[in-house]
Amino acid sequence: MKSMLRKKDNLKYSGLFIAIEGVDGSGLSTQTKLVVDLLRLRELKAFATKEPTNNVVGGLIRGVLSGVTNFPAEGLQLLFAADRAHHLSREVIPQLMEGNILVSDRYFWTSVAYGGIAMDREWLLEVNDKFLVPDLTIFLDVSPKEALHRIKKDRFELEIFEHENQLLKVRQNYFWLMEQSPKRFSVVKAVGDRDEIAKEIISAISVLPKFSKFKA
Repeated sequence: MKSMLRKKDNLKYSGLFIAIEGVDGSGLSTQTKLVVDLLRLRELKAFATKEPTNNVVGGLIRGVLSGVTNFPAEGLQLLFAADRAHHLSREVIPQLMEGNILVSDRYFWTSVAYGGIAMDREWLLEVNDKFLVPDLTIFLDVSPKEALHRIKKDRFELEIFEHENQLLKVRQNYFWLMEQSPKRFSVVKAVGDRDEIAKEIISAISVLPKFSKFKA
């Protein structure tokens, strides 16, 4: 665990890497877009990205999550890692080296929180041990009951993890991660007006020492 929390911190880049995490239904995609829009209103070079990606491996992952394709749990996590490695090398690190702000809708914390429902969390951390750690991760906190209500309202079918008891375990795994490394996370309540939630996220980002260079 300790090595995971130190890894890749020596990679020097002028940009800012923000991850947005939470259980399904917490508003990740909405908030990622709103946060990027608010940063751009400040005339900052901000971009949105997400995992799984739209490449070949990401498509296979979405097939597994939707129940179209069967895959062993360990194999699914290795697919996530492969997709993540490609994502980092092709998009994330180049954007950060260019000095941009990159906001990611999910990152490797998702693998631990969701994979940790039935798998060893320490093993999942080891699988992701070589990946870049975000400058800050925003955890959008919402109750599993409310999250599931939102999901059912927006979609006809549920993905394999979208059941209240599983979302409860996912939320617990996120809090376990935050206990291990509290300085890497900021918790934002994902209930209420979405624009106000986005402003709260911006406030959390704004206090980062590294963010000061983007204010000029």
